[in-house]
Amino acid sequence: MDILLVDGYNIIGAWPDLRVLKERDLPAARDRLIEKMAEYQAFSGYRVIVVFDAHYVKGTEKKYKNHKVEVIFTKENESADERIEKMAISLSNRKTQIHVATSDFTEQWAIFGQGALRKSARELLIEMNTIEKGIEKRVKKIQEKRPSTKLPISEEMAEIFEKWRRGQR
Repeated sequence: MDILLVDGYNIIGAWPDLRVLKERDLPAARDRLIEKMAEYQAFSGYRVIVVFDAHYVKGTEKKYKNHKVEVIFTKENESADERIEKMAISLSNRKTQIHVATSDFTEQWAIFGQGALRKSARELLIEMNTIEKGIEKRVKKIQEKRPSTKLPISEEMAEIFEKWRRGQR
């Protein structure tokens, strides 16, 4: 099993569209990141956990699922980096490969030491763009296979076709 731990605010600050959205509406930027990570999870099969620092959301630690993505707001005075390091240790086993998405250089070295693989924010963005193109292709193929329109027919013709379908003449 592959698990992707995402440093939420680090990714928001690094991805151009999310950074712009953050300036106007931070909760919307968080939601958009979670939506993108849900697409990533569905396409890749990875378990995705997004971790946000508590300093933007005061109070006790919160955990919930949104679009099947696990979302964690750390407790006060605990950074996302600290939580991700702890999770990288606790979730790691022979059958699990941990990947950490962050562009924080110090964090990257810390998680390397625990056997986790890193993805920079830029690498994750490139991968996400590729995934979105793949999803678009799949949707297009599905739409092409569907009949484009249903021809309008009169009630009389519908009755005739229904009789033929039933083997009546």
